[in-house]
Amino acid sequence: MEREAKFMQEAIRLSRKGMENGDGGPFGCVVVKGEEIVGRGWNRVTSTNDPTAHAEVVAIRDACANMGTFQLEGCEVYTSCEPCPMCLGAIYWARPAKLYYANTRFDAAEAGFDDAFIYEELPLRAEDRKIATTCLCREDALPVFREWQLKMDRKDY
Repeated sequence: MEREAKFMQEAIRLSRKGMENGDGGPFGCVVVKGEEIVGRGWNRVTSTNDPTAHAEVVAIRDACANMGTFQLEGCEVYTSCEPCPMCLGAIYWARPAKLYYANTRFDAAEAGFDDAFIYEELPLRAEDRKIATTCLCREDALPVFREWQLKMDRKDY
């Protein structure tokens, strides 16, 4: 695990760098392909006023831009903390081969970053969630999905 620890140390270094720069919370991430770091990110939520600028999302965007692809096939993600639900979703969409994390979500909660409420909301029916959620204009939106299914030059993902 010496190789993996080296990459995790870089993710941890980025978590400290972002925190010390005032970019956002103490979270860092690297994406690795083979022996090379192809993407780096640290939390930039408060410095960019972007609630999606978590370290993992920033690193995924960086890696995909650097590699010219929208998926991280054959890559590994090293993140300084267990991913929140949003980041875990982004990681699954990116389809890397492996995910490594250092701090747990419980460590994050203890440090003031508590995502427990999101985990509690996910299994609920949409209408039972805390944010009012309503399905609207489905009949108008479904034809677009049908057109996508028939599109001969679509790029599946």
